[in-house]
Amino acid sequence: MAPLRLATWNIEWFNALFDDRGRVMDDDQPSARYRITRAEQLGAIAIVMTAIEADGIMIIEAPDQNHRRSTTRALENFAAKYGLRCRKAVMGFTSETEQEIAFLYDPDRMTARHDPRGEPSNSHGATGAPRFDTVRRADLDFDGVEEPIRFSKPPLELQVESEGHALRLIGVHAKSKGPHGEMTLVEFRRVSIENRRKQLAECQWLRARVEEELDRGETLIVMGDFNDGPGLDEYEKLFGHSGIEVVLGIDEPPERRLFDPHADMNLRQRMGLSPTSARFWLAPRKRYFEAMLDFIMVSSDLTRTSPDWRIWHPFNDPAAAEVPELREALLQASDHFPVTVDLDLAKIAPPPGAEPAPRPT
Repeated sequence: MAPLRLATWNIEWFNALFDDRGRVMDDDQPSARYRITRAEQLGAIAIVMTAIEADGIMIIEAPDQNHRRSTTRALENFAAKYGLRCRKAVMGFTSETEQEIAFLYDPDRMTARHDPRGEPSNSHGATGAPRFDTVRRADLDFDGVEEPIRFSKPPLELQVESEGHALRLIGVHAKSKGPHGEMTLVEFRRVSIENRRKQLAECQWLRARVEEELDRGETLIVMGDFNDGPGLDEYEKLFGHSGIEVVLGIDEPPERRLFDPHADMNLRQRMGLSPTSARFWLAPRKRYFEAMLDFIMVSSDLTRTSPDWRIWHPFNDPAAAEVPELREALLQASDHFPVTVDLDLAKIAPPPGAEPAPRPT
């Protein structure tokens, strides 16, 4: 069997491309992307999804889910219209924003179901790793008083089966640290610190769940938009670690750590060349800013199988840059670029004490 390819992709303003019945609005009306029509953005998304050839895509900022709209219906309608191999959708707990987390996958390569773990907390919250749609208590400002924490976008926990292997996938869209709107310098600093504190608290909660999964011996993949990276902003030093380092378990023994090569590059060289997965226009400076925000972290049993990661950057990935149609589609579809990983599941070593698989007769 070919390696299993998984992707994570934050698709900006995907929700604005569907009506309330989940129908694709492929017309010449403006999309929410600057100077791009809805038809152009939809076509670009389809071109990119076809090109990356993933067996499963963790979609960040998926179409909205509410009493009128259905995330899975919209995604499956989109897949049907453009003839995509990834044509089955699953989602978990709804978001407080129009930015759901959903998984679009090829049912011929895998099965996937929402499988949340952790006990639901009461309204006052719980310590440890309660269910992601409830409340966790944590001391955010180190004053000895625990505060309630709630995900605005609860991570998506999936049980995935492929080629006889079980995988645990967690899709993530962590709190954005960037302040929005006009404000004074003092207000900007205050909001920046508050946002980083919230983002770090979400990552600590996520790491607590990672610890539980590792204790169970699960083959684990944590993927999505973390709105963070080592050394990404000046406020990181106030808290000791970036949220990415917390989720990776950078201070843990090797077998307890998660691994992502792009995070590892940024950790090892704080200055100089570094990979990027997102490209934003900064109007005050009249130029683009790039950052590494999107990661696919794997547990140590997968690390030992030599996974192959790729950022589909329209300028930095030579194979993508050499195809004009794909290069333009990557720029039109979103301000983030897909990240993929190829996994050879046949190389995963069985857990200690497991019976060897029977040989075929």
